[in-house]
Amino acid sequence: MLRRKVLEILNSQLPKELSYHSIDHTLNVLKTCNNYIKREKIGRHEAKLLRLGALLHDIGFIESNDNHEITGGHIAQKLMKSYGFLKKDIEIVVGLILVTRIPQTPKNQLEKIICDCDLDYLGRSDFYTISNQLFMELKSMAVINSKREWNKIQIKFLEAHNYHTKFALKNRQPRKETRIAELKELVGKVEK
Repeated sequence: MLRRKVLEILNSQLPKELSYHSIDHTLNVLKTCNNYIKREKIGRHEAKLLRLGALLHDIGFIESNDNHEITGGHIAQKLMKSYGFLKKDIEIVVGLILVTRIPQTPKNQLEKIICDCDLDYLGRSDFYTISNQLFMELKSMAVINSKREWNKIQIKFLEAHNYHTKFALKNRQPRKETRIAELKELVGKVEK
């Protein structure tokens, strides 16, 4: 079964310093996609493709941090082909992987869902916990040096980010706006 194979690959080959882009993140995105599948009454076949997109969306990290979505698309193509998937289904899943690249520009319902699922935490109560995991990951890669610098980057990112589904706009956007205000206050206090 492809799901089991993907989880084995992620579990054994993802670099251990990836505290955010870990198997836990992948499973969280999959769980959130499953909630959307129920909420939006996604058909069985499309649901299968969306779940595969969720499972595979960060698999490119096993080879590279740079352009991991493109790398992940190639890996997904090979894997799905070896499991006998149709070309059109492979193209849909590769599209789901590629659309998670920032800035996200989804063009259909499944792409909107995976984008919102990938960044669902931006408008959830566990924002700071997950955000800290990303900070630690970027710090371990020497991409970022301080919490202050990180908070400034987060403010820019949150302000530029858009949710795409009705559910996320209603249920995640307000909390995201609160996070922006909190981070601005935090950065303002540090600068005084």
